[in-house]
Amino acid sequence: MSDLRRAAEEWLAQDPDPATRAELRDILDDDQALADRFGARLEFGTAGLRGELGAGPNRMNRVTVMRAAAGLAACLPSGGRVIVGFDARHGSRRFANDTAAVLAGAGLRPEVFADPVPTPVLAHFTRAFDDVVAGVMVTASHNPPRDNGYKVYWADGAQIVPPTDAEISAAIDRVGRVDALLLGAGWLVHDGAGLYLDAVSSLNLGTPDPGLSIVYTPLHGVGRDVLLAAFERAGFAAPAVVPEQAEPDPDFPTVAFPNPEEPGALDLALALAADRGADLVIANDPDADRCAVAVPGPEGWRVLTGDEVGGLLAEHVLRETSGDDRLVVTTIVSSSLLRSIAAAHGVRFAESLTGFKWIMKAGGPPDVAGERGGSSPHRKPDRLVFGYEEALGYSVGDDRGVPVADKDGIGAALAVAALAAEARQGGRTLLDLLDDQARRYGLHATAQLSIRVDDLSLITAAMNRLRAAPPARLGGCAVESFDDLSHGEDGLPPTDGLRFRLAGGSRVVVRPSGTEPKLKCYLEVVLPVDGDIAADRARAAADLDALRADVAATLS
Repeated sequence: MSDLRRAAEEWLAQDPDPATRAELRDILDDDQALADRFGARLEFGTAGLRGELGAGPNRMNRVTVMRAAAGLAACLPSGGRVIVGFDARHGSRRFANDTAAVLAGAGLRPEVFADPVPTPVLAHFTRAFDDVVAGVMVTASHNPPRDNGYKVYWADGAQIVPPTDAEISAAIDRVGRVDALLLGAGWLVHDGAGLYLDAVSSLNLGTPDPGLSIVYTPLHGVGRDVLLAAFERAGFAAPAVVPEQAEPDPDFPTVAFPNPEEPGALDLALALAADRGADLVIANDPDADRCAVAVPGPEGWRVLTGDEVGGLLAEHVLRETSGDDRLVVTTIVSSSLLRSIAAAHGVRFAESLTGFKWIMKAGGPPDVAGERGGSSPHRKPDRLVFGYEEALGYSVGDDRGVPVADKDGIGAALAVAALAAEARQGGRTLLDLLDDQARRYGLHATAQLSIRVDDLSLITAAMNRLRAAPPARLGGCAVESFDDLSHGEDGLPPTDGLRFRLAGGSRVVVRPSGTEPKLKCYLEVVLPVDGDIAADRARAAADLDALRADVAATLS
């Protein structure tokens, strides 16, 4: 008997799920299929677990989830409360209940939401109670329909970071058969998102405009009901919801990929907005932690980039808040615009590694320029009022700070609506506000290049090649400096990334994706505005095209 066959039969003996047991029985004589499922395992990291549904340790299934819950339980104090949420994907409710059963059996006090909830609702609940020691969200966010995932939050309401992830991973490795785990029952069930709604709908970010016409899509996810309730509480008229995408559906039938960044994902929303003459389109991803925005322009509807929305929201929040202890944070792959905005408003600025788990940990003692966040004996502690990443993730706060220590697509949607209402009352649009920022801070144009591979060794080879021989020019501009982020630059933890700073303020960051088999390149061009902003935008687009072509050729 082969090792793969033996591993599969051992899995069969403990698997509580008849569907994955049947899947395994059908492939017991297929070595290639067994190798795909048993030749590796899903690694538990700072993003928790995420992968394709199916049998075996290299898939998301009940055994994988129960092992993860047992490993998590081993790292938590006995008797602590753990809040568990889940989205509407295939298997999510079952995985949440399995998690609760394992945690209860291990002496913890799990509490599970009665129905699917957005990720920011779970994140808020995790930090809202002093005796909560962790939170679990069963979701694969905007991944394809065949995937699911498992995100872990700590008592501060933020996603875990090292070394906590490694400690949980090691504890998972020590878990034996799941049919030998002690399972509990009778855990508390949460009914509704009222606590989250109280926090996010009371954000003090300006006066709502009931006349603002908004079209909204949850992309078949779980955001609709909570977003509509939040808008009603905040005084906005109810957005028109795209009917074809209104109900949660784990198969995401109207989109090729349930990510609002993907081409075509917003087509139905844009068509409805054009038909209604709407002022604004807002979209959440399926677990509602991301927010996409589109506005009408002279040439039709325009979808704003994450960096454009981030810049607009940052300045809006800073106008509506006060205090020299305020902190704004973005990531090393997001636009450099936020640094300039922070300086103009006299607030603290910090950069973090990619991901909201790092945004929420940003800060530390101030550096020589006084830019970094944190606290010192000579000043008040930082008060994070805004954080964002270019991948449509935003945490929006007010003078009380941020209500969610993670990206929050519903709170961001409220803030975008408030900003659009303010602009509309002055006879202006979000596009006018973008032009204002370009004139104040220079035009910051950003774009991405993703290179997907079938063999992960190609990513390693490309990164090593760039480290060994970094280019002298990119996009026609001299490379003025090169940072290997694996050494830990500017006080940041080491990460597998490369940063090229170009003449004129442009830059390129290259890193492997943390969730997909691809190399991601983040491009930024910075240009002064000389009066004809339309011409400057056209020149920036051409410069981005040249930069994209050069980077693609360098990595080929």
